Parts: sequence; C-alpha cells; structure tokens
Amino acid sequence: MMTTSEKVQRTAPCGLDCFNCEVYEKNVTTAIIEFVAAKQKLEPKAIPCKGCRAINGKCLFVGDCQTYHCVQEKGVKYCFECLEFPCYKLAPAREGAETYPHNFKLFNLYRMKVVGVERWAETESQEIRQRYFKGKFIPGVGPVTE
Repeated sequence: MMTTSEKVQRTAPCGLDCFNCEVYEKNVTTAIIEFVAAKQKLEPKAIPCKGCRAINGKCLFVGDCQTYHCVQEKGVKYCFECLEFPCYKLAPAREGAETYPHNFKLFNLYRMKVVGVERWAETESQEIRQRYFKGKFIPGVGPVTE
C-alpha cells in the first residue's frame, strides 16, 4: 500500500493523481499495456508510467508537458500554488474533452488548494476519479456513481 507521502510525490503539478492512473507502473495490467501500446503506436515496454515528476514531464500522452515545465520555472510544486492560477494552460475546451481529463485536473487542483494535498490524496482522489470516469452527470448535482 502506498503511503500518503508517496501519493503526494506521485501527484502531477497539473492535478492528475498519477498514483491512481491505470498506466501508472504499480497499477498497469497486461491488457492496459496492449491497449495503450496499440492506440498510441508505442512499444509495450514504454507504457508503464512512473509519474511525470519521475520522468521530468515527458508524458506518455502529450509528450513534453509545458505545464510541468511552467511549474518548474515558477518555483511551485502544483499549479494551484501559482499566483496566476488558474491560467490558460488549464482552461477547459470542448474539443478533446472525451479524451483528455482536463476538467478533472482542474477540480483536483481546487480541492487540493482547499483541503491540502495530503488530505486530497488520502480521502478524495479515488472518489473524484470514480465520479469523473464512471459517474453519470446530473445537471445541478454533478457526477454520481451508483
């Protein structure tokens, strides 16, 4: 079981909870490796991810992540710590919303800012992920799971 400290270290600057991700090295399955390798046209050995902090922002899905480098340049650990938060790098867009979890990241960042990264990692991150990826959206209520 991963400690809170390890979860915090495996939380991306943009708010992604790498430690809960299906392609994170400790979570990935053979089926996920085969699926992602085929979809991304990559070698299967390239799929298990160590988290963006461990690989200096070289994201499997976006390449060299500009958000990661921006956080490094600003001298903060997470986007929500920046004086310009939320900036246009985090602005949502309709195009790609089904593929990229952009709104999910932004919600995570706001929750981390409100409750703290440690509490978010331990008590909220998994539920937020479940609601986002498996929930049914109800206007005025938000995503709910059954």
